[in-house]
Amino acid sequence: MSSGHISKGDCVLLGDIGGTNARFALMNNGEIGAIDYLKVVDFAGVADAIATFLERHAPRCKPDAAVLGVAGPVENNCCTITNSRWVVDGAKLKQAFRLGAIELRNDFEAVAWSLPELRPQDVYPLGEQRSIAGAPMLALGPGTGFGAACLFFSDGIPFVAATEAGHATLPATSDREEQVIAYLRQRFGHVSVERVLSGTGLENLYQALACIGGVTAPARNAAAITKAALEGNCDICQATLDMFCSFLGAVAGDLALTFSARGGVYIAGGIVPRFTDYLSRSSFRKQFESKGRFEPYLRDIPTRVIVRTDESFIGLKAFFHHMVSGSQRRP
Repeated sequence: MSSGHISKGDCVLLGDIGGTNARFALMNNGEIGAIDYLKVVDFAGVADAIATFLERHAPRCKPDAAVLGVAGPVENNCCTITNSRWVVDGAKLKQAFRLGAIELRNDFEAVAWSLPELRPQDVYPLGEQRSIAGAPMLALGPGTGFGAACLFFSDGIPFVAATEAGHATLPATSDREEQVIAYLRQRFGHVSVERVLSGTGLENLYQALACIGGVTAPARNAAAITKAALEGNCDICQATLDMFCSFLGAVAGDLALTFSARGGVYIAGGIVPRFTDYLSRSSFRKQFESKGRFEPYLRDIPTRVIVRTDESFIGLKAFFHHMVSGSQRRP
C-alpha cells in the first residue's frame, strides 16, 4: 500500500473503473456497502466521479483509504484507462480526498484476488473437472476490453500477476478464422485478442463474417447481436456468437497453458455471463483443450463462468486485507 497507516477497521473506498462504467462502494469494518454505478462518459475525470459517489453515500464522513481496480496497466500507482480518456493518478487522488493510503490495481488483478472466496453458487461450471488446491487460478474475460490475471500461491501466501493479454496477437485455428483475421488486419493492422473478444469485438466479428459471406447485414451493436443469436433468428448473428465462443476457448486454453492454471480458469466480464448455456453447448471447451500433445493436460483443467456481479469488490477487499496483514508484519 502507498504511504500511510492502514487497518482492517478503516473506511475504505473500493472502485472498479472500466472503459464504460465506474463502480464504487464503501467498506466499513470489512463489510462492503451498496455498489453504485456511474457512466464514465458523464464525468470529466475520475475525481469528479468519486466526489459524486461520496456526496451520495458518505456526506458526513470520508474514507481513510482507497483500493481501485482500473482497466489498464498500472505504473507508479497511475493508470490511463485503455478504452476511455480517464487518467487515474493515485498520488493526486490521495491528496484531493485526503486519504491515508491508496492503491491502484489492474481490474482483472482484482478479479483474480476474488477467486478463492467464490462459492459454488457464484460460478457456472463448463464441465465436471475439479481444481487442484494450491495451483494457479486464472481469471480472464471480455467486456469493454479483454483482461486476464493469475493468482499464485507461494508457501500458502497469495500473489497475483496482472497481464495485458488482451493486446496479444489473436490466434486462428481454422481457415474461416484466418479469413476473419485477414479482414480485420486490413482494418486495424495488428489484430489483438481484444479486437474480437470484447463488446466491440463482437461487432467486428459480425461485420467480418457478413463481408466474407457476401451478406448485407443491418447495423447491430453487441447486445443486439447476442440477443438475435440466442433467439435463433439471424444466421450471421449466430455464426458470430459461435466464432466468439471458439476464439474464447482457444485464447483461454493458451493462457491456461501459459500459467499452468490447474486451479481453474474463471471467465468474468460483462458479456459471457449472459449466455452461459449457449457457451456450454458451443465449441468453447473443444477449442480450450485442442492443444496437440497437451490436450490431456488441458482436459483436466476446470473452466467456470463467474455469474455474480460483485466479484471485483470481493477481490479488492481480499487484496486490502492481504496488504493490511503485510503492513502489520513489517517492522
